[in-house]
Amino acid sequence: MRTATAIIAGVISTMAHVPTAHAGPASATGASAIGASQPRAITAPGPEGDLAGTLIPAAEDQPIVLIIPGSGPTDRDGNNPLGVTAASYRLLAEGLAQRGIGTLRIDKRGMFGSAAAVADANDVTIADYAADIATWIAAVRAETGAACLWLFGHSEGGLVALEAAQATKGVCGVILAASPGRPAGTILREQLAANPANAALLDQAISAIDALEAGERVAVDGMHPALQSLFNPAVQGFLIDIFARDPAAMIANIEPPVLIIAGGKDLQTPIADAGALAQGQAQADMVVIEDMNHILKRVEQDDRAANLATYADSSLPIHPDLIDALARYLGQDRN
Repeated sequence: MRTATAIIAGVISTMAHVPTAHAGPASATGASAIGASQPRAITAPGPEGDLAGTLIPAAEDQPIVLIIPGSGPTDRDGNNPLGVTAASYRLLAEGLAQRGIGTLRIDKRGMFGSAAAVADANDVTIADYAADIATWIAAVRAETGAACLWLFGHSEGGLVALEAAQATKGVCGVILAASPGRPAGTILREQLAANPANAALLDQAISAIDALEAGERVAVDGMHPALQSLFNPAVQGFLIDIFARDPAAMIANIEPPVLIIAGGKDLQTPIADAGALAQGQAQADMVVIEDMNHILKRVEQDDRAANLATYADSSLPIHPDLIDALARYLGQDRN
């Protein structure tokens, strides 16, 4: 899903938004020592210009994890200009570095440091993003000598990880964190219906979802402004592409090992989605962290406002149980 913290127009709390290009630079990672190695800039060839990322090399014989961002204008640190400043990916990379595990976190084509890679950041598909992952894997293997990389797909990034792992060489395994397990249209209908404030707009929204699932674009003239943003014509091609994908079917085709991670305080991707993924891949491992939310941080209360407040707080660490779970899983001998 196109996920964010914003409540669109104060009416729809689907946590959905439109992906737009953002020309600003990604957040810096700082220069303090954080374990195995210092972060450094790295590039890979994109369709029209370079893709940009930040590499923290692994300690000797330790794995490297490629962190694939979630939806919309989310940068390599896990922030976006729509109010998400939690720095979840940067903090995750730093936490893994303390265990000697390397990471690559990336800016998506057309956005932030990868702005030159394509002219229109909205003219993309999941397959396009997966092609970039293949390019990144080749670049990091050439840079570090690593035999393969682990793919960590967060939220919508899980779909990219699943797509990439089906055909890309050099994938050690796939980690799906807060990733959808059902088709995007199904999830969006559920999110919309869950908020009583959306009642007056629900029929119009469902009609648009139905059309997009059928591969048809929709006119937004006459829609409520919130729906005009949600179904912005600029991203309808992407929505048609993503609505056609069933994560549970995609995961069935994955040969490398898979770890599914869910948070009990996730307001956007319920544990049921992790269960759907697990049903699609009987060999997958699954970890549920009961007090972790969608941006991978600890939330002890059931209060929605307190949960959403974490999206703007980079001082909160990544949930320590997530770091522990990843370190244990990645440390197993899988040869």
